[in-house]
Amino acid sequence: MTPDEIQARVLHRDGLVLVLDKPAGLAVHGGSPNADDFERHFGALRFGLPHAPALAHRLDRDTSGCLVLGRHRKALAKLGRLFAEGRVEKVYWAVVADGPTAEEGRVDLALTKETRKGDWRMIADPAGQTAVTDWRALGRGGGLCWIECRPRTGRTHQIRAHLASLGCPILGDPLYGGEAGLPLHLHARSVALPLKAGKPPLVVTAPAPAHIKAALAACGWSGE
Repeated sequence: MTPDEIQARVLHRDGLVLVLDKPAGLAVHGGSPNADDFERHFGALRFGLPHAPALAHRLDRDTSGCLVLGRHRKALAKLGRLFAEGRVEKVYWAVVADGPTAEEGRVDLALTKETRKGDWRMIADPAGQTAVTDWRALGRGGGLCWIECRPRTGRTHQIRAHLASLGCPILGDPLYGGEAGLPLHLHARSVALPLKAGKPPLVVTAPAPAHIKAALAACGWSGE
């Protein structure tokens, strides 16, 4: 990724934060010195500051959309508190096969990490970490359902595991029972950051990525 390419993915920039449109299929931070990751390109995002910005939270490798960075130490501390206190409103779009029978609901299902043969996933466990996701169906068509998810906690794979628990795993998510051979149809659509007391939150929206547009259109998405 060139400096121009990552700079073109900046959705918002101010003195505290950057919000980027993360591409699907690229890890946010490195797990191997030989593998590419989004974080190693952050040096192109200094925009006059002495240090590169840093991650305020994480997105899965195959999830696209809004990724928040802090531009300096004080910004990262502030963002860390907002995320830890559950004050950041995150909206995700997912496309699933068939879909739930209801039009909206809440999944309150504790999760824990299960490791088998060197692989892992999140499973339901009453003794696990509390995990809550509010959801509603935004459209249906062609045997698909377009779902908006608002996670109230920030557990790993939370939306993926919770939608699977409803019997409708996300397209392109075989780990949780979804159709294989497709890119993951999960997109971090928007984020709302209450950065200033007494002021409306900063709301940033990421455009739908190319790999889910056809499925969204089948469910009635107008392209906006």
